[in-house]
Parts: sequence; structure tokens; C-alpha cells
Amino acid sequence: MAGCASPAGIQSTAQPIDPARVGLSSGAALPEVQPDWWQAFGDAQLNGLVERALADHPSLQVAAARVARAGAAIEDARAAERPSATLSAGATRQRYTENGMVPAPLAGSTRTDATLQAGLSWEIDFFGRHRAALASALGGERAAAAEADAARLMLATHVVRSYVGLARAVALRDVAQRALAQRDEVLGLVRQRVDAGLDTTVELRQGEGALPEARVQIEQLDEQIALARHELAALTAQAPGALAGLAPALGPVQAAPLPAQLGADLLGRRPDIAAARWRVEAATQDVAVARTEFYPNVNLTAFAGFSALGLDHLLQSGSRQYGAGPAIRLPIFDAGRLRANLRGRSADLDAAVQSYNGAVLDAVRDVADQVASLQSIDRQQHEQQAAQAAAESAYDLALQRYRAGLGTYLVVLNAESNVLAQRRAAADLKARALDSQALLMRSLGGGWRDAPSTVAAAAH
Repeated sequence: MAGCASPAGIQSTAQPIDPARVGLSSGAALPEVQPDWWQAFGDAQLNGLVERALADHPSLQVAAARVARAGAAIEDARAAERPSATLSAGATRQRYTENGMVPAPLAGSTRTDATLQAGLSWEIDFFGRHRAALASALGGERAAAAEADAARLMLATHVVRSYVGLARAVALRDVAQRALAQRDEVLGLVRQRVDAGLDTTVELRQGEGALPEARVQIEQLDEQIALARHELAALTAQAPGALAGLAPALGPVQAAPLPAQLGADLLGRRPDIAAARWRVEAATQDVAVARTEFYPNVNLTAFAGFSALGLDHLLQSGSRQYGAGPAIRLPIFDAGRLRANLRGRSADLDAAVQSYNGAVLDAVRDVADQVASLQSIDRQQHEQQAAQAAAESAYDLALQRYRAGLGTYLVVLNAESNVLAQRRAAADLKARALDSQALLMRSLGGGWRDAPSTVAAAAH
């Protein structure tokens, strides 16, 4: 054995990342997983769209086919552990030469050689090759299943974010439509003041020019709404015009509370991290398979059947034949093929471990980003609400003074610009809050069923 091919000196060096290194805790009680996490937004229309997408979208069918393919690999690995049996039969019509080594009476005659034989073969798994191959296939199947869950999560998140984007565009269109009505009202006042000699045609032209500008904004938002509807229709496997009447409001959609603790186990339920973890397991078993290639291969074979010259003698007792015995194969020299294969499998394992580590780091950053965004948006909304209240009041006062002849049109325009900016900011912030909530749920692998504490507790 000392002169045989050896796996010495070849091993994987990568190690999975320590959760504590990236600030993750473990061991605490975790909230229950909520697969239908989008229902936390409390919108029946959204629920229906997500459920339809999950039922019909082709990307999920592709993922399901990959899971089925991985399941077939498991069956193949299990079959390798079991004995295999064959049955063969053959007949050859042959004339034997008169000038060869075949003696009379066969020489110069034409006969039929016939065989009927059953065979049995079983490779004994002394060194665990088949067990490791089966474990690798199981890891691959579980990784494929986790990747299917990841595709489901990504699709649901895409639908939710597209729905929120559509609701934002509808809200901004309402703001633009309201601005058009206000400008039309102000234009009426300007005309009255021009007729009374209180304003000039400059103010009149400014007021008239504000109306087409508002209509352009409405048209731009109508385009955004149409495109968002088309996107949602594609995600739910419908015709582009199927959602032509869909106009969700940001108001009824409410952001869900955050979980009280964000730990390693909570992140570990993310399907992409679970898939990466199973890929590491599969790669580990592939290394084990490659190592067993250096050890002897023992195969037990047996056969029994009949062989005769002439079909009429084939099934006679004298035509019986049988045999059994072991076959042992041991690699001695293969020009480095086995070592190269093991080195490649070890490199694959290193890559799988580092991919897992990268997925964990990305997940930690992703969660931290979304929590920080939600905290910031919450503070921004409080300040924005105060700013909008002041802007609305200032606009009302400016309009009253202008109507009473105490103010100028320029003051009205400035007040209108401020109030429109605040109304748009309100819609943008609410949409951003909902979008960040959806991204956080995606970052955590889904929703949760408890009603824990605040964003600040979650961030800690």
C-alpha cells in the first residue's frame, strides 16, 4: 500500500464564519416563521397578487424542476449502494472452418451457439464512498429546495415592492391632480385681479403657464402608473392590460413591527443562507468521495445460466454454468489524476465555505441597512409632518391674503411650491417605509408572528 496513490497533504482550509464576529447572537427564543409574510401589510389586493404570482410564475416552475433533478440524483446515489442484477441471452449461427483447430465433427459444420445467463454484481462500500455520495446528493437536494424557497421569497418581495411603487405613483398623481385644481382656482383669481387692474398680464401669463406644467406632471405619472401595472401583470402571469384599473392607496398599507431580536438563528432561516450551508455540506461529502478513490474497490460478482452448441441442448442440465468471486481494484499509478481530483474537490469546498461566509456578511449588512433606513424614515416622517402642516397653513394664508388684495402672486407661487414639495415628500416617505419593510422581511427570510418591541430594540 505504501507505493499506491496517496491523498496526503491535500485538504480544505476555509472555515465558516463565527456569528459572534459579525455581531450576531444566538440561543434566544425566536419568533415563529410566517411564510405568508406579505399579509402583515394588511392589504387584500396585495395578498391576491402575491398568491397569484406564487402560483403561476415560470421562475418557480424552473426552481421546482431543479429540486426534482436533485431528487433524481439521490435515487441514483441510493441505487449505487444496492446490488445490481442482469439477464442476458444470445444466439449465434456459425460455420466452423475445416482448416482450423476445431476438430471433427464440428469442423465444416454449421451450428448455433446459444447462451442464457443471469448475473449479480455488488460493490461493497468498505470505505464509505457510496454513503458520502448519497450524503452529497442529499445536500444538493436540500440546497435546491432552499434555492426554490429563495426564488419564492424574491418573487413575493418583487410583487410587494412593485405594488408599493404603483401606490406611490398613484399618490403622486393625486398630489399633481390636486395641484392642477389649485392652480386653476388661482388662475381664476388672477383674471379677476387683472380685470380689476390689481395685477398685470405678467401674473396672468404665469398662472396660465402653470396649468400645462401640471398636466405634463400628471401625464408623466400616468406613464409610470401604466408601466407599474404592466410589471405587476407580468409578475402575476397576466396580460399587460389585466390590471388596468388597479390603483392602490398608500394609506391602507401598514408597515409591520420589527422582531425584538435579530440573531444568527433568525438570519440562518434565510433561504439563500440555508442553500449556501447545504452547498457546503454537499461539497464536504464530495471531498470524502474523492478521498475514497484512493482506497481499494471490492466488487462481488456471480453468474449462473446455460451455454450450449445448438438450441435443443441449451436448457439441458449439462449446459449449466455458474461462477462467483471478488474483483479488487487498487490504484497504484494514475499520473496524478486522483490527487488532482481531490485537490479540485477541496477547492470547491473552500469556494462553498467562502460563498456561505459572503452570504452571511451580506445578510448582516442588508438587515442593518434596512433597520437604519426604517429608523431614519421614521424620524424623517415626524419632521416632514410638521413641515407639511406649516406649508399647508402658509399656503392657505397666502391665498387668503392674495384673494383679499393684501398679498402678491409671487408669494402664492412660493407657498404653493413648498406645499407641493411637502405633499410629494409625504408620499415618498411612506412608500420608502413600506419598501424598506419589504426589504427587511426579505433580508430575514420572511415575516414573523409575534408582536415584539420597537425598531430601536431590534437595532440593538
